[in-house]
Amino acid sequence: MTHDINDYGQPVGPELAHWKAPSALEAECLEGRFCRLEPLDAGRHAESLWQAWREPAPALDNDHEACARWTYLGGRPFDDEAGCRAWLARMGEDRELLCYAVVDLADGQAVGLAAYLNSVPVDGRIEIGHLNFSPRLSRTPMSSEALMLMMAHAFDKGYRRLEWKCDALNAPSRRAAERLGFRFEGVFRQHRVVAGRNRDTAWFAVLDGEWPAIRDCHRRWLAPENFDAAGRQRRSLASMTAALQPANSRP
Repeated sequence: MTHDINDYGQPVGPELAHWKAPSALEAECLEGRFCRLEPLDAGRHAESLWQAWREPAPALDNDHEACARWTYLGGRPFDDEAGCRAWLARMGEDRELLCYAVVDLADGQAVGLAAYLNSVPVDGRIEIGHLNFSPRLSRTPMSSEALMLMMAHAFDKGYRRLEWKCDALNAPSRRAAERLGFRFEGVFRQHRVVAGRNRDTAWFAVLDGEWPAIRDCHRRWLAPENFDAAGRQRRSLASMTAALQPANSRP
């Protein structure tokens, strides 16, 4: 990024003459081809989320293994449907979060959770996190579209920096960030204590100036012609966004 020189001969960041701080995001539905993001409502979404999260992934066959999907979120915070409903109610009421249920348009069932957090409108930055996608949602066009909708919504509302943070050991999350076009910025060592364990945190971000090229990749990947009759992608999103990543930004 270029810089200016102030009256004292010191380098300073470029002036943002035409930038205006955005308003805080408000709860509203975001709809795509495969899914709709609905502001989280425990009364409406708890039952289907509980059922979706209980389903084992293809390689898993019991609840113990299903709980492993919560490892990098600090462990599953409930043991039954009542506990799930109570936890979702707390998440929905947390003023530091704007939580969404990912709803499958095919049947109207909630199959995952995502949120905006760490919103600082005065600086124009916000983060996507608290992702927990059920086996039915994971690794599908619907899961990608849900995150693309959130990315587009943040930039459409005037934010200039969108962040993604995850446990540095969470390889799937790191791959997902890069696949979507986020740029790796480094690792904050001993950043947090989660479930009594040290967590180093990997940081990724997309800036508003980078967004138009990334948005174009998203649109081309989601286009119906990019999928065959069996729903298999013809060209991967990772191959599209990799071309946008400077070589020295990759972890």
